[in-house]
Amino acid sequence: MKQVTKWVALTLSLCMLLTAFVGCAGDENEIIEGTNITRAELDPAKIGDYGDLKLPIDNKNTKIEVLCSTSVTTNNESVVLNELRRRTGLNVQIIAVPTSTIKEKASTLVASGDMMPDIFSGGFSIPEFNDFGKQGAFEPLNKHLKELPNLNNIFYKNAKDYGVDQKIKNLMSETGDLYLFPIFDINRDVNHGMLYRKDILDKHGLKMWNNKEEYIEVLRQLKKLYPDSYPMVSKTGTAIIRDIGYSWGINSSGPYYDESAKKWKMSGVQPEYREVLDFLKLLYDEGLIDPEFLTSTQSAWTQKMVQKDKAFVTWDWISRMDMFEVEARKSYPEYDLEYGYPIGGKVITLPKISGGAAIKRGKNSMLAMKLCDYLLSDSGAQLMTMGIEGVTYNLREDGIAEYIGHEGQKGVSISDLEAEYGLFISGLYKRFDRRSSYYDFTDNEKRAQELMLNKEGGGFWPEDPSLSFTAEEKEVTNKYLATYGKAAEEFATKYILGTATGDKAWEDWLKKAQTLGVKEMEDAYNSAQARYDAL
Repeated sequence: MKQVTKWVALTLSLCMLLTAFVGCAGDENEIIEGTNITRAELDPAKIGDYGDLKLPIDNKNTKIEVLCSTSVTTNNESVVLNELRRRTGLNVQIIAVPTSTIKEKASTLVASGDMMPDIFSGGFSIPEFNDFGKQGAFEPLNKHLKELPNLNNIFYKNAKDYGVDQKIKNLMSETGDLYLFPIFDINRDVNHGMLYRKDILDKHGLKMWNNKEEYIEVLRQLKKLYPDSYPMVSKTGTAIIRDIGYSWGINSSGPYYDESAKKWKMSGVQPEYREVLDFLKLLYDEGLIDPEFLTSTQSAWTQKMVQKDKAFVTWDWISRMDMFEVEARKSYPEYDLEYGYPIGGKVITLPKISGGAAIKRGKNSMLAMKLCDYLLSDSGAQLMTMGIEGVTYNLREDGIAEYIGHEGQKGVSISDLEAEYGLFISGLYKRFDRRSSYYDFTDNEKRAQELMLNKEGGGFWPEDPSLSFTAEEKEVTNKYLATYGKAAEEFATKYILGTATGDKAWEDWLKKAQTLGVKEMEDAYNSAQARYDAL
C-alpha cells in the first residue's frame, strides 16, 4: 500500500512539474490563463503549422494597432479578426485608411512620434521605410531572428528551398538592415498576358503564334478575313510598350538588369527598345492595331473586344477572359477568349516576396514582430485567406476552400471576402494559402498558368533585383528619371505614329537621351547593385 502511495505521489509531482511547461493531459481543454482559448484549440493539426513560434503570443490582451490600406471599416468586428485575437492573445486593431490617402496618413503618423501605430503596412516605398528605419522609427528585424522562427526559416535558414535565396536583400537598406516584414508567395505565376479569340482562329484554321513573326502573320490573315476589323486593340496607352516589351526582356524605357552582362541598363536606349517600337509601328502602318490604341479608353476597348468580329487580340489581366466571355456570349455563344504565348516568347517573373510591414520601435515591438511572424506561418496564411473551417469555409473534394455563402462559386472576389469575413486584409496578411479563392482558377486561368509553366525552354525572365540607394544615388535618379521617362514616351509616340521615325530619328533620340542622364542613372544603379551583391 505504501508503495502505491509513493507512486501516486510521484505521478502527481511529475504532473505538477510538467504543468509549469506544457500542462498535464487533463489540462488541454482548460482556458489558458489571461486568454479565452484552450491549448487543444491551438493544436497545429487543427489550425495549421506555425513553426516554433509559441501561441498565444501574449496573455495580457495588449493592444497592437495596424495601419492598413483598405476601405473596409468593419474588419475589427469580423470573425477572422476575433479569431486572430483569440489565437495570439493580442488585441489587434486595424486602422483602416483608403489607398488614395494612406501616404498622407502614414506621413502624419510618423511625424507624430508617440502616436504611431505598432505596425505600418503601406504608405511609403521600400526606400522610404528604410530611411525612417535608419532614423530609429522602426525595428530592424534582422536583429531578432531567433525570436521570429518563421521569418528565419523561410528567408534565411531554408531560403533556397522556398525559392527565395538571397531575395530578402530586395527589402534591405543599403546598410544591410531589414525594416520590412516581407509578404511571401502571394502572386500567381501568370497574371497578365496576350489574350486571343480562339473561336475565330479555329474557325479559319489559324494556329496560335510561337514568335513575333507568326504573330504578325496571324494578324495579317485576320485583317484579310475581316477588313473592317482591327485585329489587335489596347487600352493602356503608351504602357503597351512596357506590357509587350517584357517579352523582349526590357522594362518600358526604364532601368532593367541585363543578366548576361550583369549590369543595369536603361531600356530606352537599347536595340530591343527600338525593336518594340518598330513592331508597333508595323502594326499601326498595316492597320493591324486599333489606330486609337495610344489613347483608347477602357470602355471603348471593352466595347471592341466583346463584339463578334471587330477585335481578336489584346494584352490584359487573365481574369478578363471569363469577364468578357460572360458578356459576349449573351449575343455570341461561340465566343472563346484564351491565353496565348507572349509575342517575344517570355513574360516577367512576378516576385515571391514584396514589401510588407514596418514595426514601430517601442515597448510593443517584440509582440508586433511575433504577430507578423504568426501571420507568415502556414496557420496565419490559412486564417487570413480561408478563415475558420466550418465557419467561413469548407474544403471541396479537390482540397480547395469553398466559402460559406458562396457555395458553387469559383474564385470568389477577395474584396467580397474581406467585407464579409475580414479575410485578405491588405496590410495584415503576410502569405496566401494556395487553397484559397485567389488560386481557385477558372479553366481559362488554369490553362494560362500551365501554358507558361510548361513552355519549352522556359517562359519566364529572371526577376530583377530590387535595390536600395544611398542619398547620392537617389539624388541622381530624382534628378533625371522622370524627365527622361517623359521624353522617351514622347519619342516613342512620334516614332510609332510616323511623325519622327527611322534611323535618323533613332540616332537623334540616343544623343538626346545621353543629355538626360542615361549614363549617370546606369552608374547609380550599378553602384547600388555592387552593394546588393556584397550583402
